[in-house]
Amino acid sequence: MTVDVARNPLSLFDLTDQSVVITGASGAMGHAIAVALAAMEVKLLLVSGSQGPLEEVAAEARAAGGTVSTLVIRPETISDAEAIIAHGVQLYGRVDSVLVASGFNKPAAIEVMPVDDWEEIMDANVRGPWLLAKAYGEHAAQREGGGRFILVSSVRGRQGSPAGYTAYCTSKGAVDSLTKTLATEWGPRGINVNAIAPSVFRSNLTDWIFSDTEEGRASRERNYARIPMKRLGEPEDFIGISIYLLSAASNFVTGQIIYVDGGYTAT
Repeated sequence: MTVDVARNPLSLFDLTDQSVVITGASGAMGHAIAVALAAMEVKLLLVSGSQGPLEEVAAEARAAGGTVSTLVIRPETISDAEAIIAHGVQLYGRVDSVLVASGFNKPAAIEVMPVDDWEEIMDANVRGPWLLAKAYGEHAAQREGGGRFILVSSVRGRQGSPAGYTAYCTSKGAVDSLTKTLATEWGPRGINVNAIAPSVFRSNLTDWIFSDTEEGRASRERNYARIPMKRLGEPEDFIGISIYLLSAASNFVTGQIIYVDGGYTAT
């Protein structure tokens, strides 16, 4: 530790003028993180396949004081992934970090789940992030200074679920493995790779759990029984860990699956 850092430890979290690509930026987690990073004067490229919601997030991020651009695309092919990274480079001269906040699920018991649904979940949660990693790796290999690549996993990458999650749990287990493998491959180049793994948190997909319906109350009670903090997650719960993983504060942290789950995985 240098004397300067010891005397000014908050400097470790300074992200001013860093360029960050966030995919899935129109989702609840991507939205919250984008606005927070904009307030820290980060240069953002926000990526999503949904133009209307994406522009709403971008407007809020700009109001927070950030430099913000958008790109309506999903990383479904290597050309798509390369276009995302190339657009960030075109805008800001480089891409310092990528945060893959996109994800998808369509629960069903394995015996009735269509193979097409399995493939859609695996494409969104594994293939897309792998393609983005490939495109970012090619960019990072041509520049100095390392970088950051942050994936979003889930407690379901570690633990099963009886709720028709054979595809989702499998995909998140693959994300965990991808995180660790990329960390070992990219470590010598100074690229940190980590994953944020939430439990249930508020989003468009989980609004029903937060509702005052009988089904919503029952689901909350089941979750509270496993969560020591006795609450579900909010998108804002992922801001602090994202800043940490994007900043110099986590310089010696890589290959980690960090559970932001209210203690769910501790029980």
